[in-house]
Amino acid sequence: IAGKLLEKAEALLDQDVHPTVIVQGYKQAAARAQKVLSEMAIDVSGDDSVLLKIAQTAMRGKGIEIAMDKLSQISVDAARAVAGFQGKDIEENVKTILIPGGRIEDSVINYGIVIEKERTSLEMPKRIETAKIMLLEGTLELKKLDTDAKVTITDAKNLASFKEGEEKVIKSQVDAISAAGANVVFCEKGIGVTAQNYLARQGMIGVRRVKREDLKMLALATGARLVGDVMTVTAKDLGSAALVEERKVGKDKKMLFIEGCPKAKAVTIILHGVSEQFLEEMERALDDALNVVLDVIRSKKIVPGGGAPEMMVAENLRQYASTLEGREQLAVRAFADAVEAIPLTLAENSGFDPLDSLAALRAKTSQGKA
Repeated sequence: IAGKLLEKAEALLDQDVHPTVIVQGYKQAAARAQKVLSEMAIDVSGDDSVLLKIAQTAMRGKGIEIAMDKLSQISVDAARAVAGFQGKDIEENVKTILIPGGRIEDSVINYGIVIEKERTSLEMPKRIETAKIMLLEGTLELKKLDTDAKVTITDAKNLASFKEGEEKVIKSQVDAISAAGANVVFCEKGIGVTAQNYLARQGMIGVRRVKREDLKMLALATGARLVGDVMTVTAKDLGSAALVEERKVGKDKKMLFIEGCPKAKAVTIILHGVSEQFLEEMERALDDALNVVLDVIRSKKIVPGGGAPEMMVAENLRQYASTLEGREQLAVRAFADAVEAIPLTLAENSGFDPLDSLAALRAKTSQGKA
């Protein structure tokens, strides 16, 4: 439609129609088209059977028909889970993990986040139930000096005191985390060996170098706040999850599963497939279905398919154009012609003669039989 609108606008410019007139006519036509579509729309709020059909329609023709039933259900469940959060992009709320091998039926939606990381030390527990989660933007290791200054130690006792001082700093940081009630720490930067040891002794899981995107999704899923200074953390900054567990995925990969988040605004979809190529096709199909289903859940309405809405809009716009006296009517008619690019393309892709099909559709639409 966008391409056709530009094409029609160029033709109007060749007829010496001023650009502001074209823009005004297009705006009037767009507003009128929205009104027509709103009157035509059907309310489908709360109808999962319709959402499943919509998801399946979005996936057709992508070579993943064998996985369609499973993926359509996952897309509806995931879209419902994040529908209340108005993110700019669905990737802010839905993460997809691709795991080659296994059956398609093993694909699941996790109401939490799965991150491709391991605990930083084998001494740490693999599994923590009733997790209290801290998200740290900083680091749990002593910072290097920003200047070229050097610390020279000439005495063995001074060296011991220096190391002891470093350990006290790290211990005070871990103690602050413990005092807040956290038992799982996700850190955007490094976690030093000393900090790892202290975390392990207190039965905590520590994860380092977590991507910024994953930290944001963890915040949405668990309700945690991102903390910049570890010494200022309080219980209010922590998120919660029923379970945090490190699991082996596939042959030799380990991931951390954060599950059972009571008010998750972000979820993870784990896809299993026979090959990486098939998994990529599944991911593309799922993304299309997710976006369409999410739009329907938020708007609560659908319009018929097959080019029917576009034909009704075009017919209505032509009638509307005849009521206008200025040159705007030329732009409104051009808008109507552009909208018909959808049924025209559908007819051509289906093997029909596009012009004959469009003429027949126009005749039926004018008779109210679209």
